[in-house]
Amino acid sequence: MVEHAQSGLTRRGLLGIFAATAVVAAPSMSNAFGILRGAGDVRRIRMYSGRTGESIDTIYWLEGKYIPEALNEITYFMRDWRQDEKKDIDPRTIDIAAAAHRLLDVNEPYMLLSGYRTAKTNAMLRSSSRGVARNSLHMKAQAADLRMRSRSVPQIYRAATACEAGGVGKYSRSNFVHMDCGPIRTWGR
Repeated sequence: MVEHAQSGLTRRGLLGIFAATAVVAAPSMSNAFGILRGAGDVRRIRMYSGRTGESIDTIYWLEGKYIPEALNEITYFMRDWRQDEKKDIDPRTIDIAAAAHRLLDVNEPYMLLSGYRTAKTNAMLRSSSRGVARNSLHMKAQAADLRMRSRSVPQIYRAATACEAGGVGKYSRSNFVHMDCGPIRTWGR
């Protein structure tokens, strides 16, 4: 430690650098949570599936806690309907979608095109489309492909990117926006 002190780097300085790095690294979900805070201590998600005919309108967060039963309903709703398999949906993905929905200021639910995907479904979709990632976060239950009738792809994309959380992909030709809770990044046309 003496060598570091001579170069001006002390233990206290290292801790300060670490703290500053932690603060810079932490915002990945903070903006989405900040947007949701405006709703009080309630988080709600509304979606329907054209594939299964199912819909969901549920409060999944209340008084600072996720509601396990609501998350279970969301997980079932966002299952891989082709294989009829489910995996626990990462609630951070739902938070991003809910925050973007709040920014869009609509009552219309999202149309869910794709939530969780098994490796088999992902491979099948990948074989027919160049836009499907080999290691898609859909396979980790950390992504959703969404659209709305009353809002354009660019509008949904802007709302999702304003959350400054996760990945947001714009698929204008296919009329949907991808949202995930992975690293912050954007793509698409």
